[in-house]
Amino acid sequence: MTSPQQNSPTPPNTAVSSDSPYPSEAGQVQGRTASLALLVILFASFMDLVDVTIVTVAAPHIAADLEASPAQLQWTLAAYTLALGSGLITGGRVGDSYGRRRVFLVSLTCFAIASAACALAPSAGALIAVRAVQGLAGGFMVPQVFGIIRSSFEPRSMAKAFGAFGAVQGLAAVAGPLLGGALVDADLWGLGWRTIFWINVPTAIIALILGVRVLPESHAPIRRRLDVIGAVMASVGVFLVLLPLVQGRDWGWPGWGWALLAVGVLVLVGFLGYEHALTRKGAEPVLDPALLRLRPFTAGLSASVLFFGGLASFFLVLSIYLQAGTGRSAWETGLVMLPYAIGSMLTSGAGVAFAPKAGRALLVTGALMLAASQALLWWLVRDGATPGYWSLAGVLFIGGLGLGLGAPILVNVVLAGVPGRAAGAAGGVFSTVNQIGGAVGVAFLGTIFFSALTSTGTATAAGSTTPGELFGNALAHVMPWQVGTYVLAAVAMLALPKAAAAGAH
Repeated sequence: MTSPQQNSPTPPNTAVSSDSPYPSEAGQVQGRTASLALLVILFASFMDLVDVTIVTVAAPHIAADLEASPAQLQWTLAAYTLALGSGLITGGRVGDSYGRRRVFLVSLTCFAIASAACALAPSAGALIAVRAVQGLAGGFMVPQVFGIIRSSFEPRSMAKAFGAFGAVQGLAAVAGPLLGGALVDADLWGLGWRTIFWINVPTAIIALILGVRVLPESHAPIRRRLDVIGAVMASVGVFLVLLPLVQGRDWGWPGWGWALLAVGVLVLVGFLGYEHALTRKGAEPVLDPALLRLRPFTAGLSASVLFFGGLASFFLVLSIYLQAGTGRSAWETGLVMLPYAIGSMLTSGAGVAFAPKAGRALLVTGALMLAASQALLWWLVRDGATPGYWSLAGVLFIGGLGLGLGAPILVNVVLAGVPGRAAGAAGGVFSTVNQIGGAVGVAFLGTIFFSALTSTGTATAAGSTTPGELFGNALAHVMPWQVGTYVLAAVAMLALPKAAAAGAH
């Protein structure tokens, strides 16, 4: 995530706890007010984190209800993550300049409205559009969480607040699939999958009511000029690259689709040129080109795209396979995914503890464990058989152990190779690339899955194959690519520093 600057003098509307045993420092909250403020921002963080995984479990039901094509289903996920990534750096700087409390509350309001719009979406196209708005609102909201914690909590409370945020991340990983499965299967008031979005609305309203009362306002000491043009160019370039990858199958892979991809690449090249020009003028670009000359940073970006790209697409295709291929319900699908989350929670603490001594080794080990997990899953589904719960749970548990070793410490290991003065900017870019990597993974690996599904279905005579064989074959086509992404991520990680940066968030 972005790393907002440390804070400014207390604005007039800074909240101060009335029950503090001693006066708070400027801009800081203590006592019951601090607890409520932390609760508000953790509520918002939980919603943002859950909104990725919760949709994957509901994806087959969304597709059936809205008659969504495979490409539209991919965009339902990719639009959110791409918009989220696009907003992170700009959102952090907007909060620094115009007030983190103000931007947080406005973003939370927009997130709630977009969630309601998702729940009311009459078509797949409408859902994709409002998912993009929801993701952008999340991209502006999330950086304020870090900014508010760093600027408004005293040092002793700050460490506890970041620890609570880490716990919420783990809880969201577990709760997302289970909550999504439970809500879809419960079919409350006949709303089906729409409840996964409606649940955000009362949560956001409670957070807003409390946030207006207890969140302190804070700004960066200096208002920085926003690189809006650079942010838009980067987003448009990535979108133009992803568009033909996702839609190419539906379009019949026309020549103009590849031309569109080439235009996207040219836009990204133009973006780098524009950022160079801003740097020469002494302005602050979205991406400082000097960072790309740092080998650990570029290796880290490559590893991140591969690592998180494989992760985001995996749960989409796995959810479709489990429900459409093996006949499991949404709740049962969530239970199958649960060991993955449990495994990641078990190793994440150890990964963080040993990262200052053996960060790179942990990352490589984690990536290779994920590769092994995907290879085992390929072996389970390759012949069209329907694996039992414990077979799938064991394989996913191994993957979760690998994820816990790698995901929490990747950014800290990368930042160990970045000069301290550039660490904040590098962290922001890195978090953005994580989200973009997820969108790229959904586009690329999702396309392989749906293409295999279509070709197998076309080549097989009607009724001569079971859903397990059909969807198992499609999943088996994706698994070697998944293995390859994690192996390549492990290779890229070899160029990273040996240990994590001390004290990096």
